[in-house]
Amino acid sequence: MSIEIGSKVQGKVTGITNFGAFVELPGGTTGLVHISEVADSYVKDVNEHLKVGDEVTVKVLSEKEGKIALSIKKAVDRPEGQSSYSQRPPRQGRDDRRGGSRDFRPKGNFKPKESFEDKMAKFLKSSEENISSLKRNTEGKRGGRGGRRG
Repeated sequence: MSIEIGSKVQGKVTGITNFGAFVELPGGTTGLVHISEVADSYVKDVNEHLKVGDEVTVKVLSEKEGKIALSIKKAVDRPEGQSSYSQRPPRQGRDDRRGGSRDFRPKGNFKPKESFEDKMAKFLKSSEENISSLKRNTEGKRGGRGGRRG
């Protein structure tokens, strides 16, 4: 039986590795389901999702030089326009753990952002103040012994 790319077939898991699972297809051929194609969610260990001897439905992704690439997650029928990512539970970010929202848009009263020119003017002003105070402090220390001359 020839395997057509894009077709869905039943297979039996014959081996599990750290990078995926080998599935025996009808006709005695074997293909690989890469770890990234096992489930919609993140898969750290294939053994948590599959066992040797499991009957699975797989979709044939490609066939190159006798190597057949398979996918379990793409074999699952979904309603139109729904991606595999929409099936995932919402990801917990830092803000979610603290109970805050992840919406970064400004709320309520806020000051508009300072323009570059305003920031530069502030920087120059504070810079000049710092330089003048440094000059005042170092002028009295010049002249060696005897303190100020005058």
